[in-house]
Amino acid sequence: MAVSATVIGALLGLGTQMYSNALRKLPYMRHPWEHLLGMGLGAVFVNQLVNWDAQLQRDLDNMLEKAKAANERRYIG
Repeated sequence: MAVSATVIGALLGLGTQMYSNALRKLPYMRHPWEHLLGMGLGAVFVNQLVNWDAQLQRDLDNMLEKAKAANERRYIG
């Protein structure tokens, strides 16, 4: 999962930089270091997004378990 998220983020960063250059009618690879920076930031962004989604799912499961326990105490026990 981590490799695919990293690759998707890198492609997102590269695509963003190339799109930015295309909009300004500049050569696609005008400053190669900007492409590397975009790829790095894109990879970090997507990996953090995956981590955040996993944490959000754990928090939601925890909240649902607490709500279920509270409802069982209230109505059953």
